[in-house]
Amino acid sequence: MIAPEGKIILVPVVLLLVAGILLLYFFQIPTLKLVNIGLILFATFCFYFFRDPVRISTGNNNQFVSPADGKIVQIKEIEDTDFGKAQQISIFLSVFNVHRQRVPLSATVIYSKYNKGKYLAAFNHKASLDNEQTEILFDSGKGKKYKIKQIAGLIARRIINYMKPKMEVERGDNLGFIRFGSRVDILVPLNFKIGVTLGQKVIGGETIIGEF
Repeated sequence: MIAPEGKIILVPVVLLLVAGILLLYFFQIPTLKLVNIGLILFATFCFYFFRDPVRISTGNNNQFVSPADGKIVQIKEIEDTDFGKAQQISIFLSVFNVHRQRVPLSATVIYSKYNKGKYLAAFNHKASLDNEQTEILFDSGKGKKYKIKQIAGLIARRIINYMKPKMEVERGDNLGFIRFGSRVDILVPLNFKIGVTLGQKVIGGETIIGEF
């Protein structure tokens, strides 16, 4: 399954490739052959990048699934404007990971805001503070609040966020998409029990990050 967010890139690339093949058929231009090979390679990469597999979320009502595919690159305590002392779990998404983000725990969206920023490499921990990002606060009831940050990376230039204030969302719902390399941060209170370790690879919508 291909993510609809990729159509804006895939459609022009495929049209260019078709036009290039037709031109090469009628006009045997050596340079055009090289261009077509480049377009084929780029189109293949794009189809792979914009894959959007179906995921079945597991776990009980207190268990928090990963919002993204990738690798855990940071787990630390931070100061947060909403939580005070909080825990931050950072997931790095390379260009080879699925870039769909999913709701990790059924909740109500409290707010969703966009912060314009830099484009540091997503594996750089300064990206959590300095880079372009969206920040979404969720409330699952009974004091179970959490935040998800979609953070642009060095290559990423487009964050797509579908969360709106007062939305009621379920675990596994479509949260958004980031085009090309990026980072997703999870912010949770100190009483959240983390069940992943630094360096662990996680699967969006499936891997259990922890529980309240």
